[in-house]
Order: sequence, then C-alpha cells, then structure tokens
Amino acid sequence: MDPWLQRHCGIADLEEWRRLWTAEHLAELPIQVSLAEAFALPLLARLQRRVGQGARPILALNGPVGAGKTSLGRALLQLAPRFGLRLGVASIDDYYLPWPQRQRAMAGNPFGVSRVPPGSHDLPLLAESLEGWAAGEPWRLPRFDKRLRGGEGDRAGMDMVTCEAVVLEGWLLGCKPLGPAGLERAQLSDGAPGTPELTARERLWLPHWDEALEGYQPLWRRFEELWLLRPLHWSLPRRWRFQAEARQRRRGGSLGEGWLSGAALDRLVRASLCSLPPGPYQDPLASQPGRVVALLDGRRRCVRCTSGGEAGGDQSSDSSSLSMG
Repeated sequence: MDPWLQRHCGIADLEEWRRLWTAEHLAELPIQVSLAEAFALPLLARLQRRVGQGARPILALNGPVGAGKTSLGRALLQLAPRFGLRLGVASIDDYYLPWPQRQRAMAGNPFGVSRVPPGSHDLPLLAESLEGWAAGEPWRLPRFDKRLRGGEGDRAGMDMVTCEAVVLEGWLLGCKPLGPAGLERAQLSDGAPGTPELTARERLWLPHWDEALEGYQPLWRRFEELWLLRPLHWSLPRRWRFQAEARQRRRGGSLGEGWLSGAALDRLVRASLCSLPPGPYQDPLASQPGRVVALLDGRRRCVRCTSGGEAGGDQSSDSSSLSMG
C-alpha cells in the first residue's frame, strides 16, 4: 500500500493491518483476494475514518460492465461489520426509469437497447435519495430486476436502508460531458485500445449522449470520493460480462425465464462502451489526482492499485474529501 493511500484511509500501523487481514480471512469473499487486500479493505477503512469524523460519506465506485462491481458490493457488505460500519450499497442500475418512460427515453438509439446509456436513469429519484440521506433519512433505494420484461428489466419495489455510509456503483459515475469542441476532438482521435470502432450512426448519437450526461453532473458533485476499477485492456469488459451472464443463468434458470440472448447482451455491452467511449470519458477519470484505481487482469485480480500520491503528488491525510470537480 502506498503511503498516500495508507494515510488517507487512516491506517496507522501497516504491519498490524496485514496481520489482521490475512488471505485466509478473505478467501471466502466473492472477489479475488488481491482486490480485497488492495482495494476493498482500504475503501472500508476510509469510510470508517470519515464516519468517525462525523461525516455521512457517499463514495462513488466506477467500473466498466462486467468488472465485478456487484460482487465487490457484496464483499463490502460482508466486511463492513468488522469495521463497525452500517453500510449501504446501491447501484445506479437500480435507478433506471420505469419501463414506459425508459422506452420513450431510449427510442431510436443505435444500439437497440432500453437501458445503459445516459438518459435511461431516473435522476430526480436519485437526487431525492441523495438529498434525503444527507439530511439524516434512510437511503431510499429502488430495486431493479433485470429478469423482468424478457430481460429488459423493470422496477421491482423500494427499500429504505438505514446506514451511516453509502457506496454507489455504476459504469458512468463521475464521467463529464465534453461539449461540442471536445466531441470534435474526440472523434478525430483514435479510441482507447480494445474498444469497438463506432459506426457512423453511433457517432451521430454521441452529441445526444453527451448532452444527457450534463444532467448527471449535480449528482456527481454530491459524492465525496470516486474509486475506480479499470481493466488492463478495454477488450476485457465484454468477456467479463458474458462470463457473468453465463454464471447467473446457471444459477437462475433458462432464457425463457428472463435472461438475455447473446445478441441482446452484446448490444448492452456495446452501449456501455460506445455511448461514452472510454478514451475521452473514462480514461481521464483514472489520471486525475486523488483517485484510487484498481487495475484488473482478465480474472479480475488486482495487479496494481494506484492512488493520488502516485497520480498527482501528495495530499493531506486530513482532507475531508476528494473533489469531484
């Protein structure tokens, strides 16, 4: 663990920390031990520190489709009691618009999907959840069931979660619009290695997604920090997502019970990689000072965890938050 991250998370004695969290203790988690050691445990230590300082922190977790954000969320919930934390974990996927509104919002898009790109989320509801929780209320968390409507998904109830810290995960968290000039520059440059080449119709829709992303910015500013999962190569998310779907299908039944076909799943993955291409939208997030970034190999093992100390110089460990601006 680099010194900046150790101080930022309030870990006073690193050797004692390593004795407390051995690989044996972490082996039963639904994530790789390397990711637990380098990323999940420091994340919880950071939240523990902020709660101890009297804050009600909301930490954003950005990662591409298939990176294991859901599994990481389960691991965080499993570990949180060891830190004395009452933790809430939510996904921006839970805030998709209800089916009729989502159909209208996504009508005519080049991917043929009803969810994923900017504009498919219920931003007023997410704002209400953020505002209410900041005021001391329970976290208002809708539940989205992806098996409904033949795999298109729909809202399936609402939970009220009592917690003192929240982790909100999603593939587009923290992404910023480029504006017309930025879009022109982005379309003239090569994409991130491993990402699909956009079709002419997909390029025509980029200004639409960029404009929709503007509506998310006030919500991003409510996050204290942004932590990121990043693939070694941008060809990995598609493989990861197909592997995850195969596992879910084995546990949850056949295609007729609501799982997506291969073609439909491919469209969803493409929508995440081509509505906000990683080169201009995702890669800049990882290069900003103060971000904690876990670099994942093909098996979702953490091969390196970088932080603000490496990316942009040392920062005070007494800082109450990292700017989302």
